[in-house]
Amino acid sequence: QVQLVESGGGSVQAGGSLRLSCAASGLTFRSYSMGWFRQAPGKEREFVAGIRYIGNNVAYTDSVKGRFTISRDNAKNSGYLQMNSLKPEDTAVYYCAAGATLKIESDSGYTYWGHGTQVTVSS
Repeated sequence: QVQLVESGGGSVQAGGSLRLSCAASGLTFRSYSMGWFRQAPGKEREFVAGIRYIGNNVAYTDSVKGRFTISRDNAKNSGYLQMNSLKPEDTAVYYCAAGATLKIESDSGYTYWGHGTQVTVSS
């Protein structure tokens, strides 16, 4: 059974940092691209960052470029999202996802999803 478990969310003030982790089990993690998505109240889920399983190429949505960094450790079956210079508009539930896809910006390519972790940024 495949499981993705996010951790590291919490409440911070604007300008602060958080590091989200995604622990994967039940799959050959190195064979899957990994993505981070978020959903704010009343809004649709949106792509935040992704890392391909081939070449470890990364992509970010424009609003987080220069502030967020996605990474992975295949030996630990884990992925990470380092979030710096957080803004109130980053407040959302953050989800990690895994899929055998190279179109990492699209949620349709992801097969497995975690349950999410809440990130709240206060001004």
